[in-house]
Amino acid sequence: MKRKIAFLLLPQVELLDLAGPVQVFSEAQYQGLDIEIVFCSFQQSTMSAPGLTLSGAIPYTDLQLTQNDFLFIPGIRAEVMERDAAAEVDLFHWLRQQAAAGVALCTVCNAAFILGEAGLLDGKECTTHWRSVGLLQQLFPTAKVRADVLFVKSENIYTSAGISSGIDLALFILEGLKDAYFTHKVARGLVLYHRRNPGHSQESIYLSYRNHMRPEIHQVQDYLIENLSGDCSIDTLAAMAAMSPRHLNRVFREQTGITLHQYINSLRVEKATSLLHNPAYTMEYIAAQCGLKSARQLQRILP
Repeated sequence: MKRKIAFLLLPQVELLDLAGPVQVFSEAQYQGLDIEIVFCSFQQSTMSAPGLTLSGAIPYTDLQLTQNDFLFIPGIRAEVMERDAAAEVDLFHWLRQQAAAGVALCTVCNAAFILGEAGLLDGKECTTHWRSVGLLQQLFPTAKVRADVLFVKSENIYTSAGISSGIDLALFILEGLKDAYFTHKVARGLVLYHRRNPGHSQESIYLSYRNHMRPEIHQVQDYLIENLSGDCSIDTLAAMAAMSPRHLNRVFREQTGITLHQYINSLRVEKATSLLHNPAYTMEYIAAQCGLKSARQLQRILP
């Protein structure tokens, strides 16, 4: 059975909160990830915050999820849903059932308030849009509200700060499902070259140093990622970029902030660190996969 990535459409849903994560997982499907994207709704048709009506989603009560699945709840215009007490009680009960079954519940922006109303933030670290963190803590005093993160995972509850951070959360989840390299390919397909982690302090080398618009430098970076064990000589890279070796070194540093040599070494450390998790690989094999001549060379660059 395919893993489901489900999206719950609530009244006044914010379109970017919905579309950002959807696009990440749609691109992952295109790149070969075996998942099923499903849309469910609170009402028969859903009026989005900008006024576009969304229809065709199945009723949320018809959605069958397991502990392998993810349920995204995009943000809404109001701090909480429009009041419909009986329907809300049913929805909150359903959300508690999903959480108890091990389904990962993921909110974007102020959808964290929905989980709070359902009693699912008690004792959990969580976050929401920076304008609403105080209110979230006020309404749900037992929650551990974080104001200094883009998103946070607490057991099977994922909450994000809003808007574009929903994309960051989706990429973080995708990396957990696959790996950093696959996530790089998805982000590259979406022209997302700057990925942020929960605390925005560390970034994957596959996505770092890409916040520039020089196509020939992107081409060199893509080649290095794909061919680290092959010919990565400065002459080969310079010919690819239609530059002299000296000019390539200068432009690369101007565009990325680091030298070409530093970038290649960072790629080698990232790949070696990943390969070291497999006990069947020798240091000599890992060194070769990283474009190095010996295990001693590899040991010199590892932290």
